[in-house]
Amino acid sequence: MPSVAVLVELMRSGAAGGHVKCWERFAETAARHREPGTDGLGLGGPGVDLTVYLLGEREGIERLSPWVRLVTLRPVFSTAAVLPADDGTDVSDLAPYHPRLAALLPRHDVWHMTHSFAFASTAGRLARRVARRESRSRRARQPRLVASVHTDVPALAAAHLRHLPDRMPAAVRPAGRLVTEGTADRVSAWLLRRRDRMLGTCERVLVATPAERDELAGTLGEDRVRLLRRGIDRTRFHPDSTARARLAEEYGVPAGLPLVLFVGRLDDSKRVLMLAESLRRMGEEGRAVHAVMAGSGVERDRIAQVLGQHVTLLGSLPQERLARVYAGCDIFACPSRTETIGNAVAEAMASGLAVFLPEGARTTQWLTAPGEDGIVVRRDDIQGWSEALGTLMDRPRQLRAVARRAAETARNEHPSWDQVLAEDLLPVWRGPSMSRHGAHAA
Repeated sequence: MPSVAVLVELMRSGAAGGHVKCWERFAETAARHREPGTDGLGLGGPGVDLTVYLLGEREGIERLSPWVRLVTLRPVFSTAAVLPADDGTDVSDLAPYHPRLAALLPRHDVWHMTHSFAFASTAGRLARRVARRESRSRRARQPRLVASVHTDVPALAAAHLRHLPDRMPAAVRPAGRLVTEGTADRVSAWLLRRRDRMLGTCERVLVATPAERDELAGTLGEDRVRLLRRGIDRTRFHPDSTARARLAEEYGVPAGLPLVLFVGRLDDSKRVLMLAESLRRMGEEGRAVHAVMAGSGVERDRIAQVLGQHVTLLGSLPQERLARVYAGCDIFACPSRTETIGNAVAEAMASGLAVFLPEGARTTQWLTAPGEDGIVVRRDDIQGWSEALGTLMDRPRQLRAVARRAAETARNEHPSWDQVLAEDLLPVWRGPSMSRHGAHAA
């Protein structure tokens, strides 16, 4: 039974984003299997010994079963040192080497990288060291390297850089442009090259969309690139006719207004301010609407200024409470373009919400019939979002029809976490090692 190490170099916390939650769900799914063994579908065990490594305030281990555990390691150089104080989401580690992880990795057979910073660079260094030992005919167990792409890090970094001056105190903010468009593009290109070098060392690379698979297959080869879907937990996320009343009772959300929900980081990378401005414009045009936003981030205060009493800011919520929030709203708006897949969209659809997504975004892959099980916003700006949201709100029967069809799509078309683990991950982890096509040379 292979021992698998999944390297998630992000902080595990209640504010963590979809990348961390994704691997928490995979770990929970693997732990539900009765014993290590056969098929990965619940009849036996997952057939692997799984350790998910994350960052934490302190080192610790959470055992989910005898063969599944979550391990937190303290970062060497946390990005928290360079992030705004009120942005506790998606903290990573910029160190080139993580000694504690380096001591733990050799016990595992498969090293699964999910990012391209400290954990990945440490795994790459160790793998090259083992390869050199092999070349000298010394006994060394060569790890199998695989990777999955969860976040468009180059696009995310560029978005943060472009808005960096807006986050600085007014007293020290430069008069001119601190970050030019060219600088942001160069940083984005450098991060893309860094990511691709890491992927080039891996025998298998898992991506979220067919378009990403086709793009990477051109450089890595079709046999090395596969899809890794995301699942949905239907026991957590489902329509609930009592949720609206609880939302009003617990959070003071107006009971009689259409509720537009946003879930995620409240920052420029998610384009949440653009959404807030579009909702304000709707109010100015006489459409009564209330925003509900679950998440934390640097734009929280600005959103409050833009929407005033027409927004309820919930902060970061655990999955169980978040599920009730989904089910109590009418519309889920996700204007972000940096998602590789956007699992919050699937959670919203399973909860019976009409989802609004920008044209061309990878999140639209959750829809099977755009316009019927979700709305694609063609004009992706403040006016376009205001018009698209307002048009459907003016047609309540159509709004309910889109919400019902979204729930049907989620129920009939979206896979469960068990399916994704069994069909997408376990064959890669348990499969025979393939030729490395020059792996570890990068």
